[in-house]
Amino acid sequence: MKARETFEEIRKQETKFSLRTRLTALVGVVVLFSTLISFGISKLLELLLPPITSIPLLIQLNLFSLVIAVISTYFLSKMFFDPIKELRIGMQKVADGKFDTRLETKSSSSEIQEVFAGFNMMTQELGSTEILQTDFVSNVSHEFKTPINAIEGYSTLLQGGDNLDTDQQEYVEKILFNTKRLSTLVSNILLLSKIENQSIQTHKEWYGLDEQIREAFLALESAWAPKDIDFDVDMEDLEYYGNEQMMYHVWTNIIGNAVKFSPQGEIIKIRLYKKEGNIFFVVDDRGPGLSAEAQKHLFDKFYQEDSSHKQEGNGLGLALVKRILTMADGDVFAENIMGGGCRFTVTLHSNK
Repeated sequence: MKARETFEEIRKQETKFSLRTRLTALVGVVVLFSTLISFGISKLLELLLPPITSIPLLIQLNLFSLVIAVISTYFLSKMFFDPIKELRIGMQKVADGKFDTRLETKSSSSEIQEVFAGFNMMTQELGSTEILQTDFVSNVSHEFKTPINAIEGYSTLLQGGDNLDTDQQEYVEKILFNTKRLSTLVSNILLLSKIENQSIQTHKEWYGLDEQIREAFLALESAWAPKDIDFDVDMEDLEYYGNEQMMYHVWTNIIGNAVKFSPQGEIIKIRLYKKEGNIFFVVDDRGPGLSAEAQKHLFDKFYQEDSSHKQEGNGLGLALVKRILTMADGDVFAENIMGGGCRFTVTLHSNK
């Protein structure tokens, strides 16, 4: 409430002259004083340096006025435009999701103070809304887990029964499939909620990065084996210092996406190497590639290029990848490959 109260107090302050009026008056004063000072300097130089009298007085006045006006304008522009620059930087931070950004100004202008107070009130309200939304989603998702797990457990028991006809067996399989999908969604929401409240990775340790990636695509065998997908793997033996559990989500999501969008019988290329102090993980698939719109929103929460949701997924996997890598001081980039397909490149700073 403090930002709102400050904003209201500033708005109640009465000003006799607007910012435009004051700026116009200041420019007029600068012009007047520059002319008077130039005239004084010109007369002083006539006394000290008689040869200067050969230069017409009007030219002298113009030259000195120009110099003084440029210097004065520089300081005036800093007074009026530095707050605008600071506001632009603050707005960029808010656009990046940093709702704890607050701005302070030493300007005596009530208009600038009002703008800054309004900005602080906006970021405070956005931060409060974000916290409320995160807490709500986290609490609701947590409450969902118990009944979902119960439905999944009972569906699994029914699936193994011998007294079900073909239709009933199909219904049970559909129930089980969708409860697993919903369970994955809830787990991803809870994980995303958890890591969004962190600024750095915790529980770091040294582990074999190449071995972890091998475990990731072996864990996805149930997805790539039915599609008869093969892997072209070339990975260096690399040790990495990070949160092993968090980084596992990165590899399963990226490789899982490549498997999901790869046609039957295709090859997925995986590369892991170290170059110039950085670790690079590259995955190439032969899928349909990315549209221009998808490339813009690929790492946004709940974004799916297929709005009909016919494809499996919930639009949280790559958002998780992006957030985890940001915490690990890494990055991820997606691009289309010439000739068809998509390439994901993960960059990590080498710890050695």
